[in-house]
Amino acid sequence: MLDLLITHANLPDGRTDMSVAVRGGRIVEVTPGLLAPAHETLDAGGQLLTPPFCDPHFHMDATLSVGLPRINQSGTLLEGIALWGELKPLLTEEALVERALAYGDWAVAKGLLAIRSHVDTSDPSLLPVRAMLEVKRRMAPYLDVQLVAFPQDGVLRSPGGLENLKRALDLGVDVVGGIPHFERTMSEGAASVRLLCELAAERGLPVDMHCDESDDPHSRHIETLAFETQRLGLQGRVNGSHLTSMHSMDNYYVSKLIPLIAEAGVSAVANPLINITLQGRHDSYPKRRGMTRVPELMAAGVTVAFGHDCVMDPWYSLGSGDMLEVAHMGLHVAQMTSQAGMRQCFEAVTTNAAKVMGLTGYGIEAGRDASFVLLQARDPIEAIRLRATRLKVWRQGQLLSDMAPAAAHLNLAGRPGSTTFAR
Repeated sequence: MLDLLITHANLPDGRTDMSVAVRGGRIVEVTPGLLAPAHETLDAGGQLLTPPFCDPHFHMDATLSVGLPRINQSGTLLEGIALWGELKPLLTEEALVERALAYGDWAVAKGLLAIRSHVDTSDPSLLPVRAMLEVKRRMAPYLDVQLVAFPQDGVLRSPGGLENLKRALDLGVDVVGGIPHFERTMSEGAASVRLLCELAAERGLPVDMHCDESDDPHSRHIETLAFETQRLGLQGRVNGSHLTSMHSMDNYYVSKLIPLIAEAGVSAVANPLINITLQGRHDSYPKRRGMTRVPELMAAGVTVAFGHDCVMDPWYSLGSGDMLEVAHMGLHVAQMTSQAGMRQCFEAVTTNAAKVMGLTGYGIEAGRDASFVLLQARDPIEAIRLRATRLKVWRQGQLLSDMAPAAAHLNLAGRPGSTTFAR
């Protein structure tokens, strides 16, 4: 007897009219036309059944803090960092936990079941670290959280930065982070990359660095990150986040850089909503939009994912935890409007994001976790276009969330009726 049988589902890889059988929290069979006894049978009616959305780059310690203690008036990255510095003395562990848990509820309702969150390690109290470790513990039954030790003020620039980061790892933080472009000099930034990669190699941990989040075409720490990855044998364990300086780099240099990134097995995370908001603030016209070279990296075989980065915090006052909104913006900014390009943008918030995070048991195949989302759309392109309603969200076979289909009830002269969504 199956626990759950979903029939007539479309899958993101193009398979249609598929049945997905679940027992004991695992997928036991994926095949067309399966009929078998089950405690619950659901006819998907040709809607899209996708693995859960994943956010490989977020800041859960800052989320939902917009307006505390004030609003970012310039809209710049540096004012956001300064604002976070003003807020830190006012933080309490209870408020951090409460806001992050509230965001977790938003995430689950949006089918987002895995988040890699950078947590600030700059303050000797490590208050944000302790709070996010508690959030991770409390979210574990319904949402996977990975924590990155993130020295927001610079691991070499701030007193005790390295020791604080090591203490965070000792407490159970999962990933080594960094911010080389925020160190005081270019050489100090390169030194921080080397130091942090050596620490990750010593501890057997992954690396995920805020790298070259700048409009400066000479900010080239991703080159150092790729070099250190190869030198230390960290291939497949290292990610460079943002990489916005690549937007402004000379094309000849990029023609050398991208193959180095691919050769080192370094992945990349772009954050479309935030990159195009924070970058180019010093430009008049034309204004740069800052997002890294997504299609070019993908074409070279680099695993590229999209992150949300911020929701209602000192850097970004909008957002709702919707990774389809992220994919929608990434598609437009990268001009990935071909059929294949739009599907790649869907993969950037699902399968590619899961690869960056190193998730196991992910995907709709026999033997994988029975974690998936039923969308009110027929395929990934329609899902992005409509930012489709998440009809049902399961984690390991357990239904976490369900939502009524979106419908508009029309009362037009001579044409009364209703429509579910526009195709």
